[in-house]
Amino acid sequence: MRVKTDEKRLEILQVAAKVFAQNGYHGASMAAISAELGGSKATLYGYYRSKEELFAAVLMRSLDDKGIAVFEILEDRDNEDLAGQLKSFGRDYLNFITDQETLALFRSAVSEDFEGKLSQELYKNGQGRGWGEMEDFMVAKMEQGIISGPSAKIASLHLKGLLESGVAEPIMYRCPPHLDFDIAVDAAVDAFMKAYGRAD
Repeated sequence: MRVKTDEKRLEILQVAAKVFAQNGYHGASMAAISAELGGSKATLYGYYRSKEELFAAVLMRSLDDKGIAVFEILEDRDNEDLAGQLKSFGRDYLNFITDQETLALFRSAVSEDFEGKLSQELYKNGQGRGWGEMEDFMVAKMEQGIISGPSAKIASLHLKGLLESGVAEPIMYRCPPHLDFDIAVDAAVDAFMKAYGRAD
């Protein structure tokens, strides 16, 4: 019975993600989502008590499914090719933050005034958590003597800014990026290594 319940919850989240991405938070409705599911609103409300709760679940699932995988590469703390490791991370990261469905959902999250402070929770559990892992990674690299700088936090934030430069902002405004992703990532990591890499 639990498996069936989990399967239904997953189906609801998949359909809701599509409806929210297409229509935005206010343009979507529980009625539209239940119609897309082919069931009743009562069934939908049996899983999620409100549209805001469902929207939060959709966003959290997106973070768990896509975001966590991006930062998994940082678990390898013994890789001596830091530049190569950061370039692999950078490409996955840019693909994640510019994914059209994810981007549409996050535009809705940051543009609406949610009573439950949803946008803050999303940042804390999404970008905040991910870049906290990057900060821990930078601490390890500093302890290994591979990079040096004022702090691991500053190093991680500078890397974030370099990776997103010329890409994230124009895409957020529905404009083409100034740089091809591969060019952007290679240039960002090269600049980062010149600023923070150990001089041999």
